[in-house]
Amino acid sequence: MTVEGDARQRRQWLSQPGRKSRDLVALGDRGPVGWICFGPCRSEVPGLRRVGEVYALYISPDLIGQGIGRILLSEAHAQMKGQGFEASALWVLCDNQRAQRFYERAGYQADGAAQDDVYDGITLTELRYQRVL
Repeated sequence: MTVEGDARQRRQWLSQPGRKSRDLVALGDRGPVGWICFGPCRSEVPGLRRVGEVYALYISPDLIGQGIGRILLSEAHAQMKGQGFEASALWVLCDNQRAQRFYERAGYQADGAAQDDVYDGITLTELRYQRVL
């Protein structure tokens, strides 16, 4: 993945009419320092009807660990619950133990689902996590 490629993809995605996802941005002294995107779950989660999904959560690398991600995630949970979602799901790279610990502290648990995504010819395995809202 490249910054340019990701920016191009995000611009295209954000400009889609009728988009059901929401974006929240954390602002600091130097401008945007974090971003979360969430909306309806893109896949079926067995046993649950109304599931939201955190599509992406990014924090400026030099500010990780300062609570910005926790605040954004908490607000996303509140908004999903306000939209009538019962639970939230998300996908985490299987090798990203730091992110897994972050989400586990926020009440998420791996539910056993896994998927492979290919980025620039490299296959990456992701694990699904979920929590009740």
